[in-house]
Amino acid sequence: MPRPPLAPPASRRDRFHWLRRIAELDPETDYHEIYRISAGYEFPWDYTRALELALYRTYCVPSISALLDATGEFGRRGQRRYDDTALLMGEISEHGPDSDRGRRSLRSVNRMHNRYDISNGDMLYVLSTFVFEPIDWIAAYGWRPLTGAELQAGLLHYTEVGRRMNIRDIPADLDSFRAFKEDYEREHFRYAETNARVGQATLDVFRAWFPAPLRPLADAGVRTLLDDRTREAFGFAPAPRWMEPVVRTALRVRAGVETQLPPRRRSRLTADPRNRTYPGYPDGYAVESLGAPEPADIDPKWLRSRAPSV
Repeated sequence: MPRPPLAPPASRRDRFHWLRRIAELDPETDYHEIYRISAGYEFPWDYTRALELALYRTYCVPSISALLDATGEFGRRGQRRYDDTALLMGEISEHGPDSDRGRRSLRSVNRMHNRYDISNGDMLYVLSTFVFEPIDWIAAYGWRPLTGAELQAGLLHYTEVGRRMNIRDIPADLDSFRAFKEDYEREHFRYAETNARVGQATLDVFRAWFPAPLRPLADAGVRTLLDDRTREAFGFAPAPRWMEPVVRTALRVRAGVETQLPPRRRSRLTADPRNRTYPGYPDGYAVESLGAPEPADIDPKWLRSRAPSV
């Protein structure tokens, strides 16, 4: 069954309506509703930016970037791949992994992944970025801190998603999972040509959202948000030194403005009128249509050889 709509705020001035609702819930049992409120009502813009960086970060692992590079999808249809990923994860987060739309979305995700030999380590690392990149982004740029319930709900939400993707050995607590993530990056982040190609193709998607005269600034802005290890794994040059304080100040000013805005009355997890490939929700696409098509023109044995297990 579809998730019922959440009761909207009684007043547009009640900025902490959703925060009080979260406080009424138990993160051990109500984790999906807490995550849905946090990502869809309280911090939709922040979660979107953080998950963009999360996926971007995964391309620094050569076994991941090699597979993506071999499919050619990011070079040929980068915007569609971005939109497919955003909508599939949004469907799961909005409706829950056990809902009809959630199960159908997970089938699409698993259908794509099951074509290839992807190591459990790589899959677990990608999952860890979905947990921690939003936590770290909101700690730096959110309009309020995440609560302990929101932190735990994010972990449990993605633990359940990971189990339905057949990911093994998911750490049971945030500290252990972060330690895994950091260790994996230290061991596996290194420069590779496939990192550079997939990273540049994705950067080209981001740049295309801006008018041509602003694209060099958008390019530099993205590089400002990457740490040294990530940037070096892509082979990207550092952004101009003056960009970092400008970008970070702008993000903090935005957070200050956000504190004065009324609470959202509608989740933004899948209701994105700016989606470039499938405008409109729930019309405009079928869940089963989301995701990369079968790579009929690629020898599966060769493709698997380009994505070695770890």
